[in-house]
Amino acid sequence: MERLEHYRQCIRQLLSQEVTLVESNSDIECQLIFDVEHDHYQLLDLGWDGLKRIYNCFIHLDIKNDKIWIQRNMTETDIAQELVDMGVSKEDIIFGLHPPYKRPYTGYGVA
Repeated sequence: MERLEHYRQCIRQLLSQEVTLVESNSDIECQLIFDVEHDHYQLLDLGWDGLKRIYNCFIHLDIKNDKIWIQRNMTETDIAQELVDMGVSKEDIIFGLHPPYKRPYTGYGVA
């Protein structure tokens, strides 16, 4: 349980740092979604750019079976390396955004 809470804390810290890097626009809101009960974490933008609706999920991380799954990363940040730097084991980081046959070649966990 201690490891799970550490992983949750790392994810919250990582996403909170990413929010500070996002440009401010009064019509577009940057939201952090922390669903600790189900272990889903997202960073997204929503709002309006003139007449165009904005809804973009930039980062989506899950914790499944005590491993951190990177489901989406549309930033320049190397999320996996950031997590390793925070003390997360490489074997506990899964690239969910890659098909299962590619995961053994990432140097990280395979699920």
